[in-house]
Amino acid sequence: MAFPTSVWRPPRACDDYWREYKHCQSFQHLFHSYYTFGSAPSCQQWKLDYYSCQEWEKHHSAQAKDALQASERKRVEEKQQYKPVWELRKKPPHDWYLPLQEERENKR
Repeated sequence: MAFPTSVWRPPRACDDYWREYKHCQSFQHLFHSYYTFGSAPSCQQWKLDYYSCQEWEKHHSAQAKDALQASERKRVEEKQQYKPVWELRKKPPHDWYLPLQEERENKR
């Protein structure tokens, strides 16, 4: 069954944007952000996304759709700019089955 290509849905439910906004403003999140980064986070984008989502749901506004798409693209790009901490292995080390060096020393 193929879905029509003209129907567009926001990537999240509108309530998700509101919950993210409320979480962003919570004392716990503010404290964590201040402790980690030295400043309070800006929560306005979540609020704007919520209002854009509401606008899209009610009136199917093209501006709201474009704003949501741009915001989600920016969010994904920010997430992808950080490299993973560890490099993933393709295969295990050749001597993976041998005891560790520390275990060999403890047996002696």
